[in-house]
Amino acid sequence: MALGLSCAGFRVAITAARTRDEIEAVALEAPPGRIYPVMAEVSRESACAALIKEVEGRLGPIDVLVNNAGRGMRFVSERFLSEPPPFWKTDPETWRMIIETNVNGPFFMSRSVTPGMIARGWGRIINISINHETMRRRGFSPYGPSKAALESETTIWAQDLAGTGVTVNALLPGGASLTGMIPDEVPPELRKKLISPVIMVAPLL
Repeated sequence: MALGLSCAGFRVAITAARTRDEIEAVALEAPPGRIYPVMAEVSRESACAALIKEVEGRLGPIDVLVNNAGRGMRFVSERFLSEPPPFWKTDPETWRMIIETNVNGPFFMSRSVTPGMIARGWGRIINISINHETMRRRGFSPYGPSKAALESETTIWAQDLAGTGVTVNALLPGGASLTGMIPDEVPPELRKKLISPVIMVAPLL
């Protein structure tokens, strides 16, 4: 998605919470100067505010926010696909971490950019979601509930912003996609059936 935006002429800030390696590699694939990699932990309000200040200072006003930061079921169990973990066995700190990233993160980020978008009369907030089947799948707590909450946030925020020139939409690939959230144990024949993340670029643009 970052590469798609950069090739379409956008200047893009791309974030990571733990290591810079991946985002710096993505920046090198883009047209020169189009992608700005920066470390940020979106589950903390203060970090989101600092991120917005840094990015706007470097790239200018933020017109488009893609809430793609997310933590998935691999934090609960590496075998979540073959052995769905029951919710009562999920470590409370893991539950809290996933909810804070997937539910609070989009709120903190959107809250930070929305006033500027309203003042300029235009903005786009895109929340990356999953299909309803995944939200309700056995053993998918707290990832499924966190994305159900994000869908609710999306619907409510879109109504709150009606008439301002700022829109809020959810974007999802339409099925399981081959991202870092897929465990290493998934056999090659099944990996081949997963959706390529490239599918997200066209609807995003």
